[in-house]
Amino acid sequence: MRRPSIAACAALTLLPLLAACSTTPDSTVTATPTSAPSADADPAAAPTPTPTATMAADAEPTCETIIPPSLVEELTAAGWTAREDDFYAVDSVLDGGILCQWADYDAAASDHVLVYGWAPLGSGDKTRLQSELVAQGWIREDGPDGVYITEDPSYSVSVDENGYGMTYLFGEDWVKVSDTKQGLVLIDWPPSS
Repeated sequence: MRRPSIAACAALTLLPLLAACSTTPDSTVTATPTSAPSADADPAAAPTPTPTATMAADAEPTCETIIPPSLVEELTAAGWTAREDDFYAVDSVLDGGILCQWADYDAAASDHVLVYGWAPLGSGDKTRLQSELVAQGWIREDGPDGVYITEDPSYSVSVDENGYGMTYLFGEDWVKVSDTKQGLVLIDWPPSS
């Protein structure tokens, strides 16, 4: 069974930590866009879905519940599976959070991975994490949904159609992350009532 290269998986898993590493203005990073499982459909570019089922308020987030059921079906039909990890932000594991990396782990090694994550936050964590990311060169943007912190596009593994790579969205008491800013719209946790 073939697995993605350790370097490809590690780069996506540890991207926030790698951002803290020193780089020089001469550094070159080659980016390969993240692709969807089929040529006809791009799950990351799908419109914001309407939830089809109501989850219990005390349900735990899983890789299959933080994104729409239709996207889970599309990814699994294409042979993709989710690898579940702790939600890391800067140098912290956020308790109660989840980071999901969807890929075809049985295919030839590639960097074709979709990342979706969610974690609850206390106000102290929220302020600290935003400050630490910005201090590492990430870019802050205030938006109607919260505060977006996105990596410098020149260091992004992949970018969406607007040039945004790995992006965090900080809400009132939670944080979301995706491999692109556009992917954040697919994360629906806690479940809409």
